[in-house]
Amino acid sequence: MAKTLGMRWLVMSLSATMLLLFASACATTETIEVPGETVVVEKIVTETVEVPGETVVVKEVVTETIEVPGETVVVEKEVVKTVEVVKAVPVEVIKEVRAAYVTDPTTGHVVVAPEYGGTFTYARKKIQTNADMIPNRFGSGALGGVAEQLAMADWGIDRKVFDHMQRPTPLWIMVGQLAESWNMPDDLTTTFKIRSGVNWHDKAPMNGRKFIASDIAYNYERYFGLGKWSENGPVAPYKAVPIESVTATDDSTVEFKLTKPHLSFLDDIFNAYHPLILAPEVIEQYGDHSDWKNVVGTGPFAITNMVEATSMTWTKNPDYWGFDEKFPENRLPYVDQITALVMPDGATRISGLRTGKLDYVGWSGGTQVTIDQASTLRETNPGMKLFPYTYRSNGTSFAMNLSNPVFQDIRVRKAMQMAQDLETINTIMFGGLAKWKPQGIIGDGASDYFTPFDEWPEEVKKGYMYDPEGAEKLLDEAGYPRGTDGIRFKTVYEGGIHFADMALADVAASYWAEIGIDVVITQATDRAAHNASMKERTYEGLGPAYIGYDRSPTFLMNCYAHSEGTCNRPGTNDPGIDALVEAAMAATTYEEQQRLIKEADASVIANHYYVWYFKIPDISVVNPWVVSYNGEYALGFMQRFNQMFARVWIDSQMKAASGY
Repeated sequence: MAKTLGMRWLVMSLSATMLLLFASACATTETIEVPGETVVVEKIVTETVEVPGETVVVKEVVTETIEVPGETVVVEKEVVKTVEVVKAVPVEVIKEVRAAYVTDPTTGHVVVAPEYGGTFTYARKKIQTNADMIPNRFGSGALGGVAEQLAMADWGIDRKVFDHMQRPTPLWIMVGQLAESWNMPDDLTTTFKIRSGVNWHDKAPMNGRKFIASDIAYNYERYFGLGKWSENGPVAPYKAVPIESVTATDDSTVEFKLTKPHLSFLDDIFNAYHPLILAPEVIEQYGDHSDWKNVVGTGPFAITNMVEATSMTWTKNPDYWGFDEKFPENRLPYVDQITALVMPDGATRISGLRTGKLDYVGWSGGTQVTIDQASTLRETNPGMKLFPYTYRSNGTSFAMNLSNPVFQDIRVRKAMQMAQDLETINTIMFGGLAKWKPQGIIGDGASDYFTPFDEWPEEVKKGYMYDPEGAEKLLDEAGYPRGTDGIRFKTVYEGGIHFADMALADVAASYWAEIGIDVVITQATDRAAHNASMKERTYEGLGPAYIGYDRSPTFLMNCYAHSEGTCNRPGTNDPGIDALVEAAMAATTYEEQQRLIKEADASVIANHYYVWYFKIPDISVVNPWVVSYNGEYALGFMQRFNQMFARVWIDSQMKAASGY
């Protein structure tokens, strides 16, 4: 079926090879071929100068490469010669040292060796001035790399095993951060041993004191609403955790007690919105961490400046306890300073990359570039490194308000999905690069809980395949014949503000028009009002949905599918799904939980509570002098931002050679 989507979308079409987004840096140094590698080799040779009447000591330094199994090592040879003439005058020999090249153990790539110093600069759409995690979860933007948590994902793991570009972060990838280790002596008890040698930043009121177990207990009592915080109640992600107590049994041990077994407990406290450990004395003195000037942490950086709506600066903590997981002899961080520049405009950010003002734009900062922007950068700046990433249908899918009588009929909901030619739209609008095969609430990143489209029952798959004739038949059966104007019924789509692809909504509406459904496309002007209308289901017909979500499966099903879920935009009220979700929450093994979540998601899919509509990749970009970054999204749910940037370094020679 021929369909015209308009030139404004056709110009975005890209070839399937566009996102082989790996860049190689150009250099004037020569290269040699080593089996399996191309190695950059630099030669330094001092000139020999003859001075009549003197004995001149001359030196020749030659950088060569030798092959060591699994690695290419740069070595230096120093040759000292003397030239006899009439008069002897000693001349000092100055040793020159050049940067070596090392093999990144997580990728196998040869890179310039780690170096210290410099500033890492990245872009943010906005600066979150409130650095506290209660009630504002977005405080992590300021606290990243400042406050830390009990555990983090292992930066030193082989990227073929886990690439840090998918969510949710599985427990098997988590390693100790502020905790050295943990164990569960029984189903109700989890004990953490706190890392020794950690100190708070040397800033009042903490003044560099030792980090101890009671700091952990204080924070989690606050998050769970225990003890002095009982009137506040638990923060949202912890409402389902059956916590009884959090106790520091001594300075190095903290014990969590549950009232009943809870399989996802570790995932809840490692990978929810509130895992960062804040300074107790700051909270006692100021009430919270809302003022960035008061923030004190244990991490590799401290906040040192903030200019409203302009920039934020973090400075290296010289006494940080941590070491690079890739190169364990190297203390972190590598850079002296991190600066975030507020750049709401995409064109300004692209210019900042091209002029060397920015080292990075991407997911840490909400400044990732689009497919068409990536195409332009690839052509004009081939040295830049680009990394595609998806984690949900970011407001591109559709929720149908089940309180609206028209959407209470599954035949209508099914017809609306069957009207969409997803594969063709993907080819024309996204060059085939989006994930178009339907997903349920659970995204493909949560692989143990996810059922791929190709494995769905054939009858269910048919309801997600493009079949406009079948869709029209269903609408006829449901009692919605075409009127004299060709329209069966009218409804409204209310697009959001934060994530809004109104052009894509227009495309969906054009397909619905072909089966006689008139969808008027509108966009909210008040974000708070829009969110309330979605949550309370007062919107008229269709609203944006965030499904195919790579996040904690138990959280997702509780929030998006359960009758009482706060993210349940369609208003699903299905006792069968509720029972499956509740059973999954009470499961005692991961195998049982995975089976129940899959079954609940299958029911959501079969009932067509959502119209599936793409996971579209966005791209993070770094300039070629940024070393050791390979597109990683996070080191755990809240470990984005400076916790990752503490582990990268700047190739100062390349940056200088590029004119910056």
